[in-house]
Amino acid sequence: MSQPKKIGVLLINLGTPDAPTPAALRRYLAEFLWDKRVVDLPRPLWWLILHGIILRTRPARSARAYQGVWSEAGSPLLVIARQQQQGLQALLDGQSPGRFQVALGMRYGNPSVAHAVEELRDQGVGELVVLPLYPQNSCSTTGSSFDALAAALQCHRFVPPQRFIADYHDHPRYIQALADSVRAAWQQHAQPDKLVISFHGTPVRFRDEGDLYYAQCQTTARLLAAALGLTSEQWLLSFQSRFGREEWLQPYTDVTLRALPLQGVKAVDVICPGFSADCLETLEEISVENRDYFKTAGGREYHYIAALNDSPAHLALLAALVGD
Repeated sequence: MSQPKKIGVLLINLGTPDAPTPAALRRYLAEFLWDKRVVDLPRPLWWLILHGIILRTRPARSARAYQGVWSEAGSPLLVIARQQQQGLQALLDGQSPGRFQVALGMRYGNPSVAHAVEELRDQGVGELVVLPLYPQNSCSTTGSSFDALAAALQCHRFVPPQRFIADYHDHPRYIQALADSVRAAWQQHAQPDKLVISFHGTPVRFRDEGDLYYAQCQTTARLLAAALGLTSEQWLLSFQSRFGREEWLQPYTDVTLRALPLQGVKAVDVICPGFSADCLETLEEISVENRDYFKTAGGREYHYIAALNDSPAHLALLAALVGD
C-alpha cells in the first residue's frame, strides 16, 4: 500500500523588518508599499511619491517605533509567528505523526513565502494547505498572499495540489477563543464600560469595489459581542492605522477613543481580532498611543487585550482549519 502524500502547511503573515533601524525599515517599506494590492496608484506617480518622499522620511520614524517593541529575540511578530509554527507542528504531529510539515513565510521581509515554499519542497510534500493568518479576507492581505504564492511557484516544475484557506472570520473556534480571551481579561480587571473591537483599516474604495473585508469585520464583531452577551451599548467596532489622504473605513479608532470620555465612558478594553499575532500595530499603536489619547481626553481605565498569539485555543483553531 502506498504511503499518503505528506502535506505541507504554509503559514503566511504580513512580515517585519530585519532590524529596528532606518536602513532595514527602508528595505521593508519599499517592498510593502510597492505592492499594488496595498497601494494601487499609477506606478510612475507612486514611484515618485514613494522614493521621493515616503522612503526619505518614514523609515526613521518607524524605526523608533519598532525599537520600542523589539526584544532580544527580535521582532514580536516574527517571534510569535515562529512560536505559532512550532506549536502547530507539535499539535499536528501529535494527531498524525509525520503527516504534516509546517513552514512560515512572510509576505514582506524574511523568511519569504518563496523560501518557505522551497523548504516544503525539500521536505517532499505532495499537497499544500495555505493558511494566511488573516481571519478576515482582504485584497491587501489575503489577496496579496495568493499573489506571493503564485509567484513562488512559477519556477517549480511540479505545482502541488493546494487548498487555500481564504478566511476564518466566523469560525466557531475562532469566536470562542476571542471570547475566552476577553473573559480572561475581565477576570483580572473589572468589565469596562465599553469593549472597543478594533480592526486594521482599509480604504473605503476597496469595499466599494468588492472587497469582503468590511463585511467580515462586522460579522466577527457581532459574533464576538453575542458570545459575550453584550448589549449594543456595551461594545463598538472601529478601524485603526489609516494611511494617506483618501477616506478609510470608519469610525476611526483614535478619533473614537478621544471622544468616548466626553460621552461618559471612563473605562474601555480594546481587542484587535484581525491580528493573529501581536505586532507594532497592537503593541505600540493600540496599547500605547491610543491609551494616551483616551486618558488625555479624560478616560480612567484602559486595557489592551492581547492577540491570540500561540495560545492553546488558537493553535487548536489553526489545526482545525488545516484538517477541515
